[in-house]
Amino acid sequence: MRILIVEDEPKIARLISRNLGRMGFACDVSSNLAHAFEALRSHPYELMMLDRRLPDGDGAEAIPAIRAISPGVRIVMVSAIDVPEEKAKSLDSGADDYIAKPFHMEELSARVRARLRASVAETPPPIRAGALSFDVVRRQIALDGSPFLLHKREFELLAELIIRVNCVVSRATLFGAIYGYDDEVQSWALDAVISRLRRRLLEADAKVEIHLVRGRGYILMETQP
Repeated sequence: MRILIVEDEPKIARLISRNLGRMGFACDVSSNLAHAFEALRSHPYELMMLDRRLPDGDGAEAIPAIRAISPGVRIVMVSAIDVPEEKAKSLDSGADDYIAKPFHMEELSARVRARLRASVAETPPPIRAGALSFDVVRRQIALDGSPFLLHKREFELLAELIIRVNCVVSRATLFGAIYGYDDEVQSWALDAVISRLRRRLLEADAKVEIHLVRGRGYILMETQP
């Protein structure tokens, strides 16, 4: 599962990202709301860790705009403001949980697990494309009902294409899904992952193909029977 950490203090952002990474989550970090909105438009996140006071606005006041972009994302507010009135304001604005700084990582990790368990209770049906099916909540891709094993970057690329099957996905969106927004990687590295994934899909007779749409990005389409 992928988590967006919106935190303007680099030390705290690194601490949260490192610990959630050890739990198996893929984490992206945004230091302000503008970057967070860009990330939300580019990738579906299961959960967001949202700081209350950010350089370009109040995290609680931004929640309606966040919900408009990503209705299903779980929001855990993280703030140094530890008073009941402010907690109530954040929860009434649409946050799913609130944790005050300073916090213990054990508590933060437990709250993340609890929020994600709640989202599993609202499990959507798998997304299907050709012989593939993608369980969005469990982040599992199957081929004809059996697990389709892929390297991590191939998996992230295919997942991004499946949730937008028959729609063009920009290179920027795919690059962000595979490498994250803070990784320093040459853009041509994306082409190598796409090439490997195309070969895997062909060898597995997955009945889907990845097509280049020049000037726009890539699209996953079902092959004709």
